[in-house]
Amino acid sequence: MSNIIVLGAGMVGSTMAIDMAKKHNVTITDFSEKALEKAIKKCDKLIPEILDVTDKKLLQEIIKPFDLVICAVPGFLGFETMRAIIEAKKNVVDISFFPENSLELDTLAKQKNVTAIVDCGVAPGMGNIILGYYNEKLKLTDFECLVGGLPKVKKWPFSYKAPFSPVDVIEEYTRPARYVENSHIIVKEALSDCEFVNFDGVGTLESFNSDGLRSIIFTMPHIKNMKEKTLRYPNHIEYIKVLKASGFFNEKTININGTEVSPLEFSSKILFNEWKLGDTEEELTVMRITLKGTNEIGENKTIVYNLHDEYCADTQTSSMARTTGYTATAAANMFLDGLFSEKGVFPPELFGKHEECFKYVLNYLKERNVIYKMEDF
Repeated sequence: MSNIIVLGAGMVGSTMAIDMAKKHNVTITDFSEKALEKAIKKCDKLIPEILDVTDKKLLQEIIKPFDLVICAVPGFLGFETMRAIIEAKKNVVDISFFPENSLELDTLAKQKNVTAIVDCGVAPGMGNIILGYYNEKLKLTDFECLVGGLPKVKKWPFSYKAPFSPVDVIEEYTRPARYVENSHIIVKEALSDCEFVNFDGVGTLESFNSDGLRSIIFTMPHIKNMKEKTLRYPNHIEYIKVLKASGFFNEKTININGTEVSPLEFSSKILFNEWKLGDTEEELTVMRITLKGTNEIGENKTIVYNLHDEYCADTQTSSMARTTGYTATAAANMFLDGLFSEKGVFPPELFGKHEECFKYVLNYLKERNVIYKMEDF
Protein backbone atom coordinates (compact mmCIF):
# COMPACT_ATOMS: atom_id res chain seq x y z
CA MET A 1 0.00 0.00 0.00
CA SER A 2 1.50 3.30 -1.14
CA ASN A 3 0.92 6.88 0.01
CA ILE A 4 -0.64 8.94 -2.80
CA ILE A 5 -1.47 12.63 -3.01
CA VAL A 6 -3.98 13.95 -5.55
CA LEU A 7 -3.78 17.66 -6.42
CA GLY A 8 -7.25 18.90 -7.34
CA ALA A 9 -10.63 17.77 -5.97
CA GLY A 10 -12.75 18.57 -9.01
CA MET A 11 -14.90 16.05 -10.84
CA VAL A 12 -11.95 14.11 -12.27
CA GLY A 13 -9.55 14.64 -9.36
CA SER A 14 -12.01 13.28 -6.81
CA THR A 15 -12.84 10.30 -9.07
CA MET A 16 -9.15 9.41 -9.25
CA ALA A 17 -8.66 9.82 -5.51
CA ILE A 18 -11.61 7.53 -4.76
CA ASP A 19 -10.32 4.92 -7.20
CA MET A 20 -6.79 5.01 -5.79
CA ALA A 21 -8.16 4.70 -2.24
CA LYS A 22 -9.22 1.11 -3.04
CA LYS A 23 -5.58 0.02 -2.73
CA HIS A 24 -3.64 2.95 -1.26
CA ASN A 25 -3.59 5.67 1.39
CA VAL A 26 -4.80 8.81 -0.39
CA THR A 27 -4.61 12.49 0.53
CA ILE A 28 -6.64 14.85 -1.65
CA THR A 29 -5.91 18.57 -1.86
CA ASP A 30 -7.67 21.59 -3.27
CA PHE A 31 -7.85 25.35 -2.82
CA SER A 32 -11.62 24.97 -2.22
CA GLU A 33 -12.81 23.56 1.11
CA LYS A 34 -16.21 22.96 -0.49
CA ALA A 35 -14.66 20.73 -3.19
CA LEU A 36 -12.84 18.72 -0.52
CA GLU A 37 -16.02 18.28 1.54
CA LYS A 38 -17.80 16.99 -1.54
CA ALA A 39 -15.05 14.43 -2.22
CA ILE A 40 -14.97 13.22 1.40
CA LYS A 41 -18.74 12.77 1.34
CA LYS A 42 -18.31 10.22 -1.47
CA CYS A 43 -15.37 8.44 0.18
CA ASP A 44 -14.52 8.89 3.86
CA LYS A 45 -11.18 7.07 3.38
CA LEU A 46 -9.72 10.20 1.77
CA ILE A 47 -7.60 12.59 3.85
CA PRO A 48 -8.41 16.20 2.85
CA GLU A 49 -5.92 19.06 2.87
CA ILE A 50 -6.38 22.64 1.66
CA LEU A 51 -3.58 23.65 -0.71
CA ASP A 52 -2.90 26.48 -3.13
CA VAL A 53 -0.53 24.91 -5.68
CA THR A 54 0.73 28.36 -6.71
CA ASP A 55 2.52 28.48 -3.34
CA LYS A 56 5.49 26.52 -4.67
CA LYS A 57 7.36 26.21 -1.37
CA LEU A 58 4.28 24.88 0.45
CA LEU A 59 3.42 22.52 -2.42
CA GLN A 60 6.90 20.99 -2.40
CA GLU A 61 6.81 20.64 1.39
CA ILE A 62 3.39 18.93 1.41
CA ILE A 63 4.22 16.38 -1.32
CA LYS A 64 7.54 15.39 0.31
CA PRO A 65 6.33 12.24 2.17
CA PHE A 66 4.31 10.76 -0.72
CA ASP A 67 5.25 7.93 -3.08
CA LEU A 68 3.38 9.39 -6.08
CA VAL A 69 1.68 12.65 -7.02
CA ILE A 70 -1.41 12.68 -9.25
CA CYS A 71 -1.97 16.13 -10.68
CA ALA A 72 -5.46 17.27 -11.72
CA VAL A 73 -5.16 21.05 -11.46
CA PRO A 74 -6.64 23.41 -14.09
CA GLY A 75 -4.65 23.60 -17.34
CA PHE A 76 -3.34 27.13 -16.80
CA LEU A 77 -1.65 25.98 -13.57
CA GLY A 78 -0.42 22.65 -14.91
CA PHE A 79 3.02 23.38 -16.35
CA GLU A 80 4.44 25.24 -13.35
CA THR A 81 2.87 22.75 -10.94
CA MET A 82 4.50 19.92 -12.88
CA ARG A 83 7.86 21.71 -12.82
CA ALA A 84 7.58 22.17 -9.04
CA ILE A 85 6.73 18.47 -8.53
CA ILE A 86 9.69 17.34 -10.64
CA GLU A 87 12.05 19.77 -8.86
CA ALA A 88 10.90 18.16 -5.59
CA LYS A 89 12.04 14.78 -7.02
CA LYS A 90 8.54 13.28 -6.95
CA ASN A 91 7.12 10.86 -9.50
CA VAL A 92 3.90 12.15 -11.04
CA VAL A 93 0.92 11.25 -13.25
CA ASP A 94 -0.66 14.35 -14.74
CA ILE A 95 -4.00 15.10 -16.41
CA SER A 96 -3.98 18.90 -16.26
CA PHE A 97 -3.57 19.07 -20.07
CA PHE A 98 -1.60 22.31 -19.93
CA PRO A 99 -1.01 24.11 -23.26
CA GLU A 100 2.79 24.14 -22.93
CA ASN A 101 4.97 21.35 -24.34
CA SER A 102 5.51 18.83 -21.52
CA LEU A 103 8.64 17.47 -23.23
CA GLU A 104 10.42 20.71 -22.28
CA LEU A 105 10.60 19.24 -18.75
CA ASP A 106 12.14 15.94 -19.89
CA THR A 107 15.76 16.95 -19.16
CA LEU A 108 14.80 18.20 -15.70
CA ALA A 109 12.92 14.95 -14.95
CA LYS A 110 15.94 12.87 -15.96
CA GLN A 111 18.25 15.05 -13.81
CA LYS A 112 15.93 14.58 -10.82
CA ASN A 113 15.52 10.82 -11.48
CA VAL A 114 11.74 11.26 -11.84
CA THR A 115 9.10 9.43 -13.87
CA ALA A 116 6.48 11.91 -15.12
CA ILE A 117 3.55 10.49 -17.09
CA VAL A 118 1.58 13.31 -18.73
CA ASP A 119 -1.62 13.81 -20.77
CA CYS A 120 -2.97 10.59 -19.32
CA GLY A 121 -6.73 10.96 -19.85
CA VAL A 122 -9.10 9.75 -22.52
CA ALA A 123 -7.95 12.04 -25.35
CA PRO A 124 -5.17 12.86 -25.08
CA GLY A 125 -4.45 9.68 -23.20
CA MET A 126 -6.02 6.42 -24.25
CA GLY A 127 -5.78 7.35 -27.93
CA ASN A 128 -2.04 7.85 -27.47
CA ILE A 129 -1.68 4.50 -25.68
CA ILE A 130 -3.41 2.69 -28.54
CA LEU A 131 -1.26 4.54 -31.07
CA GLY A 132 1.94 3.71 -29.20
CA TYR A 133 1.06 0.02 -29.11
CA TYR A 134 0.20 -0.32 -32.81
CA ASN A 135 3.19 1.77 -33.82
CA GLU A 136 5.25 -1.25 -32.71
CA LYS A 137 3.05 -3.72 -34.64
CA LEU A 138 2.48 -1.90 -37.96
CA LYS A 139 4.13 0.58 -40.25
CA LEU A 140 1.54 3.29 -39.66
CA THR A 141 0.55 5.89 -42.23
CA ASP A 142 -2.64 7.33 -40.69
CA PHE A 143 -4.00 8.13 -37.23
CA GLU A 144 -7.37 9.75 -36.53
CA CYS A 145 -9.04 10.39 -33.19
CA LEU A 146 -12.68 11.52 -32.98
CA VAL A 147 -13.80 12.23 -29.42
CA GLY A 148 -16.44 14.10 -27.46
CA GLY A 149 -18.29 14.31 -24.17
CA LEU A 150 -22.03 14.91 -24.58
CA PRO A 151 -25.13 15.29 -22.39
CA LYS A 152 -27.81 12.61 -22.74
CA VAL A 153 -30.48 15.35 -22.91
CA LYS A 154 -30.04 17.95 -25.66
CA LYS A 155 -30.92 21.44 -24.43
CA TRP A 156 -31.19 24.25 -26.96
CA PRO A 157 -29.17 26.15 -28.07
CA PHE A 158 -25.82 24.47 -27.35
CA SER A 159 -26.80 20.84 -26.62
CA TYR A 160 -23.68 20.67 -24.50
CA LYS A 161 -22.58 20.33 -20.89
CA ALA A 162 -18.99 20.58 -19.63
CA PRO A 163 -17.50 18.58 -16.76
CA PHE A 164 -14.87 21.32 -16.42
CA SER A 165 -14.54 25.10 -16.66
CA PRO A 166 -16.07 26.92 -19.68
CA VAL A 167 -12.73 28.76 -20.05
CA ASP A 168 -11.02 25.43 -20.83
CA VAL A 169 -13.77 24.55 -23.33
CA ILE A 170 -13.52 27.96 -25.03
CA GLU A 171 -9.74 27.43 -25.26
CA GLU A 172 -10.49 24.38 -27.41
CA TYR A 173 -12.63 26.59 -29.67
CA THR A 174 -10.03 29.36 -30.03
CA ARG A 175 -6.60 27.68 -30.04
CA PRO A 176 -5.40 27.04 -33.63
CA ALA A 177 -5.63 23.34 -34.53
CA ARG A 178 -2.54 21.49 -35.71
CA TYR A 179 -2.69 18.31 -37.71
CA VAL A 180 -0.31 16.40 -39.97
CA GLU A 181 -1.00 15.90 -43.67
CA ASN A 182 1.52 14.25 -46.01
CA SER A 183 4.18 14.66 -43.29
CA HIS A 184 3.59 18.43 -43.05
CA ILE A 185 2.21 20.16 -39.97
CA ILE A 186 -0.89 22.11 -41.01
CA VAL A 187 -2.33 24.85 -38.80
CA LYS A 188 -5.99 25.72 -39.21
CA GLU A 189 -8.50 27.71 -37.25
CA ALA A 190 -10.28 25.68 -34.56
CA LEU A 191 -13.85 24.66 -35.50
CA SER A 192 -12.80 24.23 -39.14
CA ASP A 193 -13.48 21.25 -41.48
CA CYS A 194 -16.82 20.44 -39.90
CA GLU A 195 -18.27 17.13 -41.08
CA PHE A 196 -20.98 14.70 -39.96
CA VAL A 197 -20.14 11.29 -38.51
CA ASN A 198 -22.50 8.50 -37.35
CA PHE A 199 -22.06 6.66 -34.06
CA ASP A 200 -24.07 3.64 -32.92
CA GLY A 201 -26.27 4.45 -29.95
CA VAL A 202 -25.90 8.19 -30.45
CA GLY A 203 -26.70 9.01 -34.07
CA THR A 204 -25.20 11.77 -36.16
CA LEU A 205 -22.58 14.03 -34.60
CA GLU A 206 -20.50 16.82 -36.09
CA SER A 207 -16.73 16.79 -35.88
CA PHE A 208 -14.36 19.76 -36.14
CA ASN A 209 -10.62 20.37 -36.01
CA SER A 210 -9.17 20.85 -32.53
CA ASP A 211 -5.60 20.98 -31.24
CA GLY A 212 -5.54 17.55 -29.65
CA LEU A 213 -2.53 15.82 -31.22
CA ARG A 214 -0.18 17.46 -28.73
CA SER A 215 2.92 15.29 -28.08
CA ILE A 216 2.45 12.83 -30.94
CA ILE A 217 3.34 15.56 -33.45
CA PHE A 218 6.87 15.31 -32.00
CA THR A 219 7.05 11.67 -30.84
CA MET A 220 5.52 10.11 -33.99
CA PRO A 221 6.87 12.29 -36.85
CA HIS A 222 7.12 9.26 -39.19
CA ILE A 223 3.31 8.93 -39.43
CA LYS A 224 2.30 10.87 -42.54
CA ASN A 225 -1.28 11.74 -41.61
CA MET A 226 -2.55 12.48 -38.10
CA LYS A 227 -5.67 14.32 -37.02
CA GLU A 228 -7.77 14.84 -33.90
CA LYS A 229 -11.33 16.15 -34.11
CA THR A 230 -13.83 16.99 -31.39
CA LEU A 231 -17.42 15.73 -31.51
CA ARG A 232 -20.59 17.65 -30.68
CA TYR A 233 -24.29 17.37 -31.48
CA PRO A 234 -25.27 18.99 -34.82
CA ASN A 235 -25.63 22.82 -34.85
CA HIS A 236 -23.46 23.34 -31.76
CA ILE A 237 -20.56 24.62 -33.86
CA GLU A 238 -22.66 27.20 -35.70
CA TYR A 239 -23.67 28.85 -32.42
CA ILE A 240 -20.09 28.82 -31.16
CA LYS A 241 -18.85 30.38 -34.39
CA VAL A 242 -21.40 33.19 -33.97
CA LEU A 243 -20.10 33.95 -30.47
CA LYS A 244 -16.48 33.74 -31.61
CA ALA A 245 -17.00 35.97 -34.66
CA SER A 246 -18.89 38.52 -32.55
CA GLY A 247 -15.95 38.93 -30.15
CA PHE A 248 -17.37 37.14 -27.10
CA PHE A 249 -14.17 35.10 -26.69
CA ASN A 250 -11.75 38.05 -26.92
CA GLU A 251 -9.40 38.48 -23.96
CA LYS A 252 -8.74 42.19 -24.48
CA THR A 253 -10.89 44.23 -22.11
CA ILE A 254 -13.56 46.68 -23.24
CA ASN A 255 -14.86 49.68 -21.31
CA ILE A 256 -18.51 49.50 -20.25
CA ASN A 257 -19.72 52.54 -18.29
CA GLY A 258 -16.26 53.09 -16.85
CA THR A 259 -15.59 49.44 -16.01
CA GLU A 260 -13.02 47.33 -17.85
CA VAL A 261 -14.59 44.00 -18.80
CA SER A 262 -13.00 40.99 -20.52
CA PRO A 263 -15.45 39.52 -23.08
CA LEU A 264 -13.95 36.07 -22.44
CA GLU A 265 -14.51 36.30 -18.67
CA PHE A 266 -18.02 37.65 -19.23
CA SER A 267 -18.86 34.83 -21.67
CA SER A 268 -17.45 32.23 -19.30
CA LYS A 269 -19.66 33.52 -16.48
CA ILE A 270 -22.75 33.39 -18.68
CA LEU A 271 -21.92 29.95 -20.07
CA PHE A 272 -21.01 28.50 -16.67
CA ASN A 273 -24.67 27.97 -15.74
CA GLU A 274 -25.66 27.06 -19.30
CA TRP A 275 -22.93 24.40 -19.60
CA LYS A 276 -22.58 23.26 -15.98
CA LEU A 277 -22.95 19.49 -15.71
CA GLY A 278 -25.08 18.50 -12.74
CA ASP A 279 -23.64 16.05 -10.21
CA THR A 280 -26.08 13.31 -11.23
CA GLU A 281 -26.79 14.48 -14.79
CA GLU A 282 -26.52 11.72 -17.36
CA GLU A 283 -23.88 12.18 -20.05
CA LEU A 284 -21.72 10.05 -22.30
CA THR A 285 -18.30 9.88 -23.91
CA VAL A 286 -17.76 8.63 -27.43
CA MET A 287 -14.44 8.05 -29.13
CA ARG A 288 -13.26 6.40 -32.31
CA ILE A 289 -9.58 5.76 -32.98
CA THR A 290 -8.67 4.74 -36.53
CA LEU A 291 -5.18 3.57 -37.50
CA LYS A 292 -4.01 2.59 -40.96
CA GLY A 293 -0.77 0.98 -42.06
CA THR A 294 0.87 -2.18 -43.30
CA ASN A 295 1.96 -5.30 -41.42
CA GLU A 296 5.31 -7.10 -41.63
CA ILE A 297 4.36 -8.79 -44.91
CA GLY A 298 3.12 -5.60 -46.55
CA GLU A 299 -0.65 -6.17 -46.15
CA ASN A 300 -2.82 -3.08 -45.66
CA LYS A 301 -4.41 -3.02 -42.21
CA THR A 302 -7.02 -0.78 -40.59
CA ILE A 303 -7.51 -0.92 -36.82
CA VAL A 304 -10.53 0.79 -35.21
CA TYR A 305 -11.20 1.21 -31.49
CA ASN A 306 -14.63 2.45 -30.39
CA LEU A 307 -15.62 3.70 -26.96
CA HIS A 308 -19.16 4.41 -25.79
CA ASP A 309 -19.30 5.09 -22.07
CA GLU A 310 -22.11 6.55 -19.96
CA TYR A 311 -22.67 8.12 -16.54
CA CYS A 312 -22.52 5.48 -13.77
CA ALA A 313 -25.55 5.81 -11.49
CA ASP A 314 -24.18 3.27 -8.98
CA THR A 315 -21.12 5.39 -8.16
CA GLN A 316 -22.62 8.73 -9.31
CA THR A 317 -19.59 9.25 -11.53
CA SER A 318 -19.67 11.06 -14.86
CA SER A 319 -18.49 9.26 -17.95
CA MET A 320 -15.88 11.94 -18.65
CA ALA A 321 -14.48 11.54 -15.13
CA ARG A 322 -14.48 7.73 -15.51
CA THR A 323 -12.83 7.59 -18.93
CA THR A 324 -10.31 10.32 -18.09
CA GLY A 325 -9.63 9.52 -14.44
CA TYR A 326 -9.42 5.74 -14.68
CA THR A 327 -6.88 5.95 -17.51
CA ALA A 328 -4.70 8.04 -15.20
CA THR A 329 -5.20 5.75 -12.19
CA ALA A 330 -4.41 2.77 -14.43
CA ALA A 331 -1.10 4.45 -15.29
CA ALA A 332 -0.50 5.29 -11.62
CA ASN A 333 -1.05 1.70 -10.48
CA MET A 334 0.96 0.40 -13.44
CA PHE A 335 3.88 2.55 -12.24
CA LEU A 336 3.42 1.54 -8.59
CA ASP A 337 3.31 -2.14 -9.63
CA GLY A 338 6.71 -1.71 -11.28
CA LEU A 339 5.65 -2.26 -14.91
CA PHE A 340 7.09 1.07 -16.03
CA SER A 341 9.96 2.86 -14.32
CA GLU A 342 11.87 4.78 -17.02
CA LYS A 343 12.97 8.28 -16.04
CA GLY A 344 11.90 11.43 -17.86
CA VAL A 345 8.65 12.88 -19.20
CA PHE A 346 6.43 10.34 -20.93
CA PRO A 347 3.30 11.09 -22.92
CA PRO A 348 1.13 7.92 -22.99
CA GLU A 349 2.29 6.73 -26.42
CA LEU A 350 5.78 6.22 -24.96
CA PHE A 351 4.64 3.65 -22.41
CA GLY A 352 1.76 2.29 -24.52
CA LYS A 353 4.34 0.80 -26.87
CA HIS A 354 5.12 -1.82 -24.22
CA GLU A 355 2.63 -4.69 -24.59
CA GLU A 356 2.37 -5.42 -20.87
CA CYS A 357 1.62 -1.74 -20.15
CA PHE A 358 -0.95 -1.57 -22.95
CA LYS A 359 -2.75 -4.69 -21.73
CA TYR A 360 -2.55 -3.56 -18.09
CA VAL A 361 -4.39 -0.29 -18.88
CA LEU A 362 -7.05 -1.97 -21.06
CA ASN A 363 -7.73 -4.60 -18.39
CA TYR A 364 -7.82 -2.00 -15.63
CA LEU A 365 -10.42 0.00 -17.55
CA LYS A 366 -12.42 -3.13 -18.39
CA GLU A 367 -12.63 -3.97 -14.67
CA ARG A 368 -14.30 -0.57 -14.24
CA ASN A 369 -16.62 -1.20 -17.20
CA VAL A 370 -14.84 1.27 -19.49
CA ILE A 371 -14.64 -0.90 -22.59
CA TYR A 372 -12.82 -0.25 -25.85
CA LYS A 373 -14.08 -2.42 -28.70
CA MET A 374 -11.52 -3.27 -31.39
CA GLU A 375 -12.12 -4.15 -35.03
CA ASP A 376 -9.49 -4.83 -37.67
CA PHE A 377 -9.84 -4.90 -41.44
